[in-house]
Amino acid sequence: MKLNTLCSYLGMLLLGVVTSWSQERSPKQELPNILWLTSEDNSPFMGCYGDTFATTPNLDKLAAEGFLYTHAYANAPVCAPARNTIITGIYACSGGNQHMRSNYKKSDQVKFFPQFLRELGYYCTNNHKKDYNIEGAENSDIWDESSKTAHYLNRKPGQPFFAVFNTFITHESCLHESIPREELRHDPEKVPLPPYHPKTPEMKHDWAQYYDKMEDMDAWVGDKLRELEENGLADNTIVIYYGDHGGVLARSKRYVYESGTRVPLIVRIPKKYKHLFPNAKSGTKVDRLVSFVDLAPTLLSVAGIPIPDYMQGSAFLGEQKTGNPEYAYMFRGRMDERYDMSRAVRDTKYRYIKNYMPHRIYGQHLDYLWKAPSIGSWEKAYLDGKCNATQSTFWKRKPAEELYDTENDPWEVNNLASDPNYKDVLERMRQANRNWVLKIKDTGFFPEADWANRFGTITPYDFMQANSINLEEVVDAADLASLGKKENLQVLEGYLESSEPAIRYWGATGLLILGEDALPAKELLKKAVHNSSPAVTIVAAEALCNLGERGLSEKVLLDKMKEGSFICTFALNSVDALNLDSKAVKESVNEILNNSQNNYSKWFAAYLVKKWETDHVANFD
Repeated sequence: MKLNTLCSYLGMLLLGVVTSWSQERSPKQELPNILWLTSEDNSPFMGCYGDTFATTPNLDKLAAEGFLYTHAYANAPVCAPARNTIITGIYACSGGNQHMRSNYKKSDQVKFFPQFLRELGYYCTNNHKKDYNIEGAENSDIWDESSKTAHYLNRKPGQPFFAVFNTFITHESCLHESIPREELRHDPEKVPLPPYHPKTPEMKHDWAQYYDKMEDMDAWVGDKLRELEENGLADNTIVIYYGDHGGVLARSKRYVYESGTRVPLIVRIPKKYKHLFPNAKSGTKVDRLVSFVDLAPTLLSVAGIPIPDYMQGSAFLGEQKTGNPEYAYMFRGRMDERYDMSRAVRDTKYRYIKNYMPHRIYGQHLDYLWKAPSIGSWEKAYLDGKCNATQSTFWKRKPAEELYDTENDPWEVNNLASDPNYKDVLERMRQANRNWVLKIKDTGFFPEADWANRFGTITPYDFMQANSINLEEVVDAADLASLGKKENLQVLEGYLESSEPAIRYWGATGLLILGEDALPAKELLKKAVHNSSPAVTIVAAEALCNLGERGLSEKVLLDKMKEGSFICTFALNSVDALNLDSKAVKESVNEILNNSQNNYSKWFAAYLVKKWETDHVANFD
């Protein structure tokens, strides 16, 4: 090599080294600290979100210094599936972790996002709730610290941190014991109630108490922000605050309405990281649709880590930020001991809900939900005939589809799904829902009672990714079954004889929804109670009871109640729906109450025993 060529080469090499060193040391490339503050079970009842009844000065100040997201959503309206979606970066219903609570394994293809940050050098702490809805995740090596004492101050000098602090102050349990009326800071007589809640004393009291708890939570946020300031870290730390789903009074948490899924989200970014800013000035509102599945890719984008292909969300900050998405998606599966299935799609104006189990009422009794005095008072008001039509809807069966104009109907009480003026909107969002469940390979279309036999040792996510089944045909069956149309009887009968167990399940469900109109399928249903699928057997038995075969139905359900795990829980849902209360059923339920290893089956059994003792059978539609 000639001397001048060698010198030129060395010069270029030196320039590259200096440039690389300069880039690594530049303020733009300096890794920001990230402080993540999470409050549980609260919708955006805050001054900065326009709630004049709320007392939230610290959050209002944070919003004035940062960015307030007006369309932020939990993908699931309850803790564990929502947190599963956050920690994995995929929808829990894609991973098979949508049921509240469950303990299914995570695919090795999916990685917890803090592990990416730790590999980059971040000190990652969690104080202290986990609740990831995954077998073994509670004890896995996700964090540098995860405990009630975990703190970013424990990191090495100069080490960047990602620190989560979670408060329980606004959690649903804050309403389980009533604060004395004279100690409330928010007046129950002045509290604004949604139109679907009756103005019972208990309802007004719980709402006022909840606003008190929101004020307490705001003070907690203030403490965390002051601590950051006192340690001289505010100028180097991105602060992200959000609620972990909506809540907390009945018809919010656990339901895929605005009240259950819309959350507050505030992001404050120091000026030195202005390259990460959204396209807005500090103190402004951002109307981009954001949901929890976007949090993991956003954090990786902020840290400069390439976002893996398996993640299903979109980064809303950092160099990998995407264009604004058209929709946000939400899901509802089993809630504790009660089975239901809904999916929801949200654009910036409308919300579409698809109910795949419309034969179940909204207000199914849940042991934990009923610990709040307010819902018991609502139920009693309904049974006493004191609720208007809007307030009574919660205690009735669901329509197959719901559509709401959230700008003009923020509490979502006027269902526009049957309004011809909104046909185009309905069809567009219906298609969006279908495209989404197919794209993410939604495991919810396979009944949980069959999972142990169907998936075996394979994770639900890996099973779905293997493409060994025709998901589109299963979704078609679920869509048609949920409509409850008599003219689909022959198609449903055909589903019942399919080689695919999930299609057989939806065929049986469709016949159950038809009620007496399914009478021509009675003999097929009698064959179906001997099905290899426990879910098909249970649903067929419930359908037969409605067609006059109470004895056969009870015999089949008694057999399934002896099985473990969620087969028993699923069967108990049918026992309750049918009001079965024979001596044999009561003996079996007491056996479950005393010996079951499944808490949800035990809670259900306890509810049935109490119902029988009080001779209380509510006349719900």
